[in-house]
Amino acid sequence: QVRLVESGGGTVRIGGSLRLSCAASGDTGSLVYMTWFRQAPGKEREVVGLFAIRTGAKLYADSVKGRFTISQDNVENTLYLQMNSLNAEDTAMYLCAAHNALLYGSSWKLAGRYSYWGQGTQVTVSS
Repeated sequence: QVRLVESGGGTVRIGGSLRLSCAASGDTGSLVYMTWFRQAPGKEREVVGLFAIRTGAKLYADSVKGRFTISQDNVENTLYLQMNSLNAEDTAMYLCAAHNALLYGSSWKLAGRYSYWGQGTQVTVSS
């Protein structure tokens, strides 16, 4: 089993920045991917970005490319999401997910493919 705990959310002005953290514990050695998702009220959960643990590869949704950056602390088993140039459309609950098997094609974007989830941290971007 793996436990994921997100933190770092809050309220920020348009154009501001936030850094989210996702701390993983438990059987972290089995994980292949850690991924950030977000879900706004009334909308489906959408992928933000993926980190492939064994290769270091990172993938981003088009909506956040150039503004959001994923990084990791391997010693602390923590994944970060640096969010810059935030706009109102970035307002959502941000959730960390992890999976312990390979994902093929574009399936990394599908929330249903992930085995483990955190409880989420709220990000609100205000004018």
